[in-house]
Amino acid sequence: MRIAVIGASAGLGLETVKCALSRNHDVTTLSRSHVKVADDQTVTEVLGSATEEADLARAIAGADAVIVTLGVASNREVTTLFSDCAKLLAKLNEAGPSHVPFLFVSGFGAGASHDFATPVAKLLLNYVLRNSYADKTRMEEIVASSSMNWIVARPGRLLNGKLTGNYRTENSLFPGMKIGGINRADVAAFLVDQAENPTELRQYVAISGK
Repeated sequence: MRIAVIGASAGLGLETVKCALSRNHDVTTLSRSHVKVADDQTVTEVLGSATEEADLARAIAGADAVIVTLGVASNREVTTLFSDCAKLLAKLNEAGPSHVPFLFVSGFGAGASHDFATPVAKLLLNYVLRNSYADKTRMEEIVASSSMNWIVARPGRLLNGKLTGNYRTENSLFPGMKIGGINRADVAAFLVDQAENPTELRQYVAISGK
């Protein structure tokens, strides 16, 4: 299948590209810099911005699934990256095939999940991560009110370990829930799984290591 990855040059985005390629999918990437993959692998690159409609349109053209893995250089700075991208994708979806799943990576602590974070996590969310998570919340609201076939992934703290396949997901919020760290490779595997077989449409899915 053809998978578009928005925000693909580093971190979770690059892990998602590698995972999709390992399953023999055709991958189109959108990022500001080149995506480095193995010498025997290739991607179709769109060099551009996730906040430019023309760049997004090129990246998602013909895609069977779209995965949005945007990140910011500093979580302390005010940003509209996440919400601006969501607005444009919602607009583009209005003119495209409505069956395509759109997977957005947010974070546990955005939206309604904020109230279910641990006390220590809330300190980080309220002070260090306040600006980026405010925009992730706006992104979630835009996505949820759109006509897209969306899934919002809310991973816990992202770690650099290898793929384990040993993680858990929660698509409801409940008192005492604990969403801890999870390897980027495992989040990438979840995203590609859902691109292949979207069982969590219109759900907010928290993801944590076991």
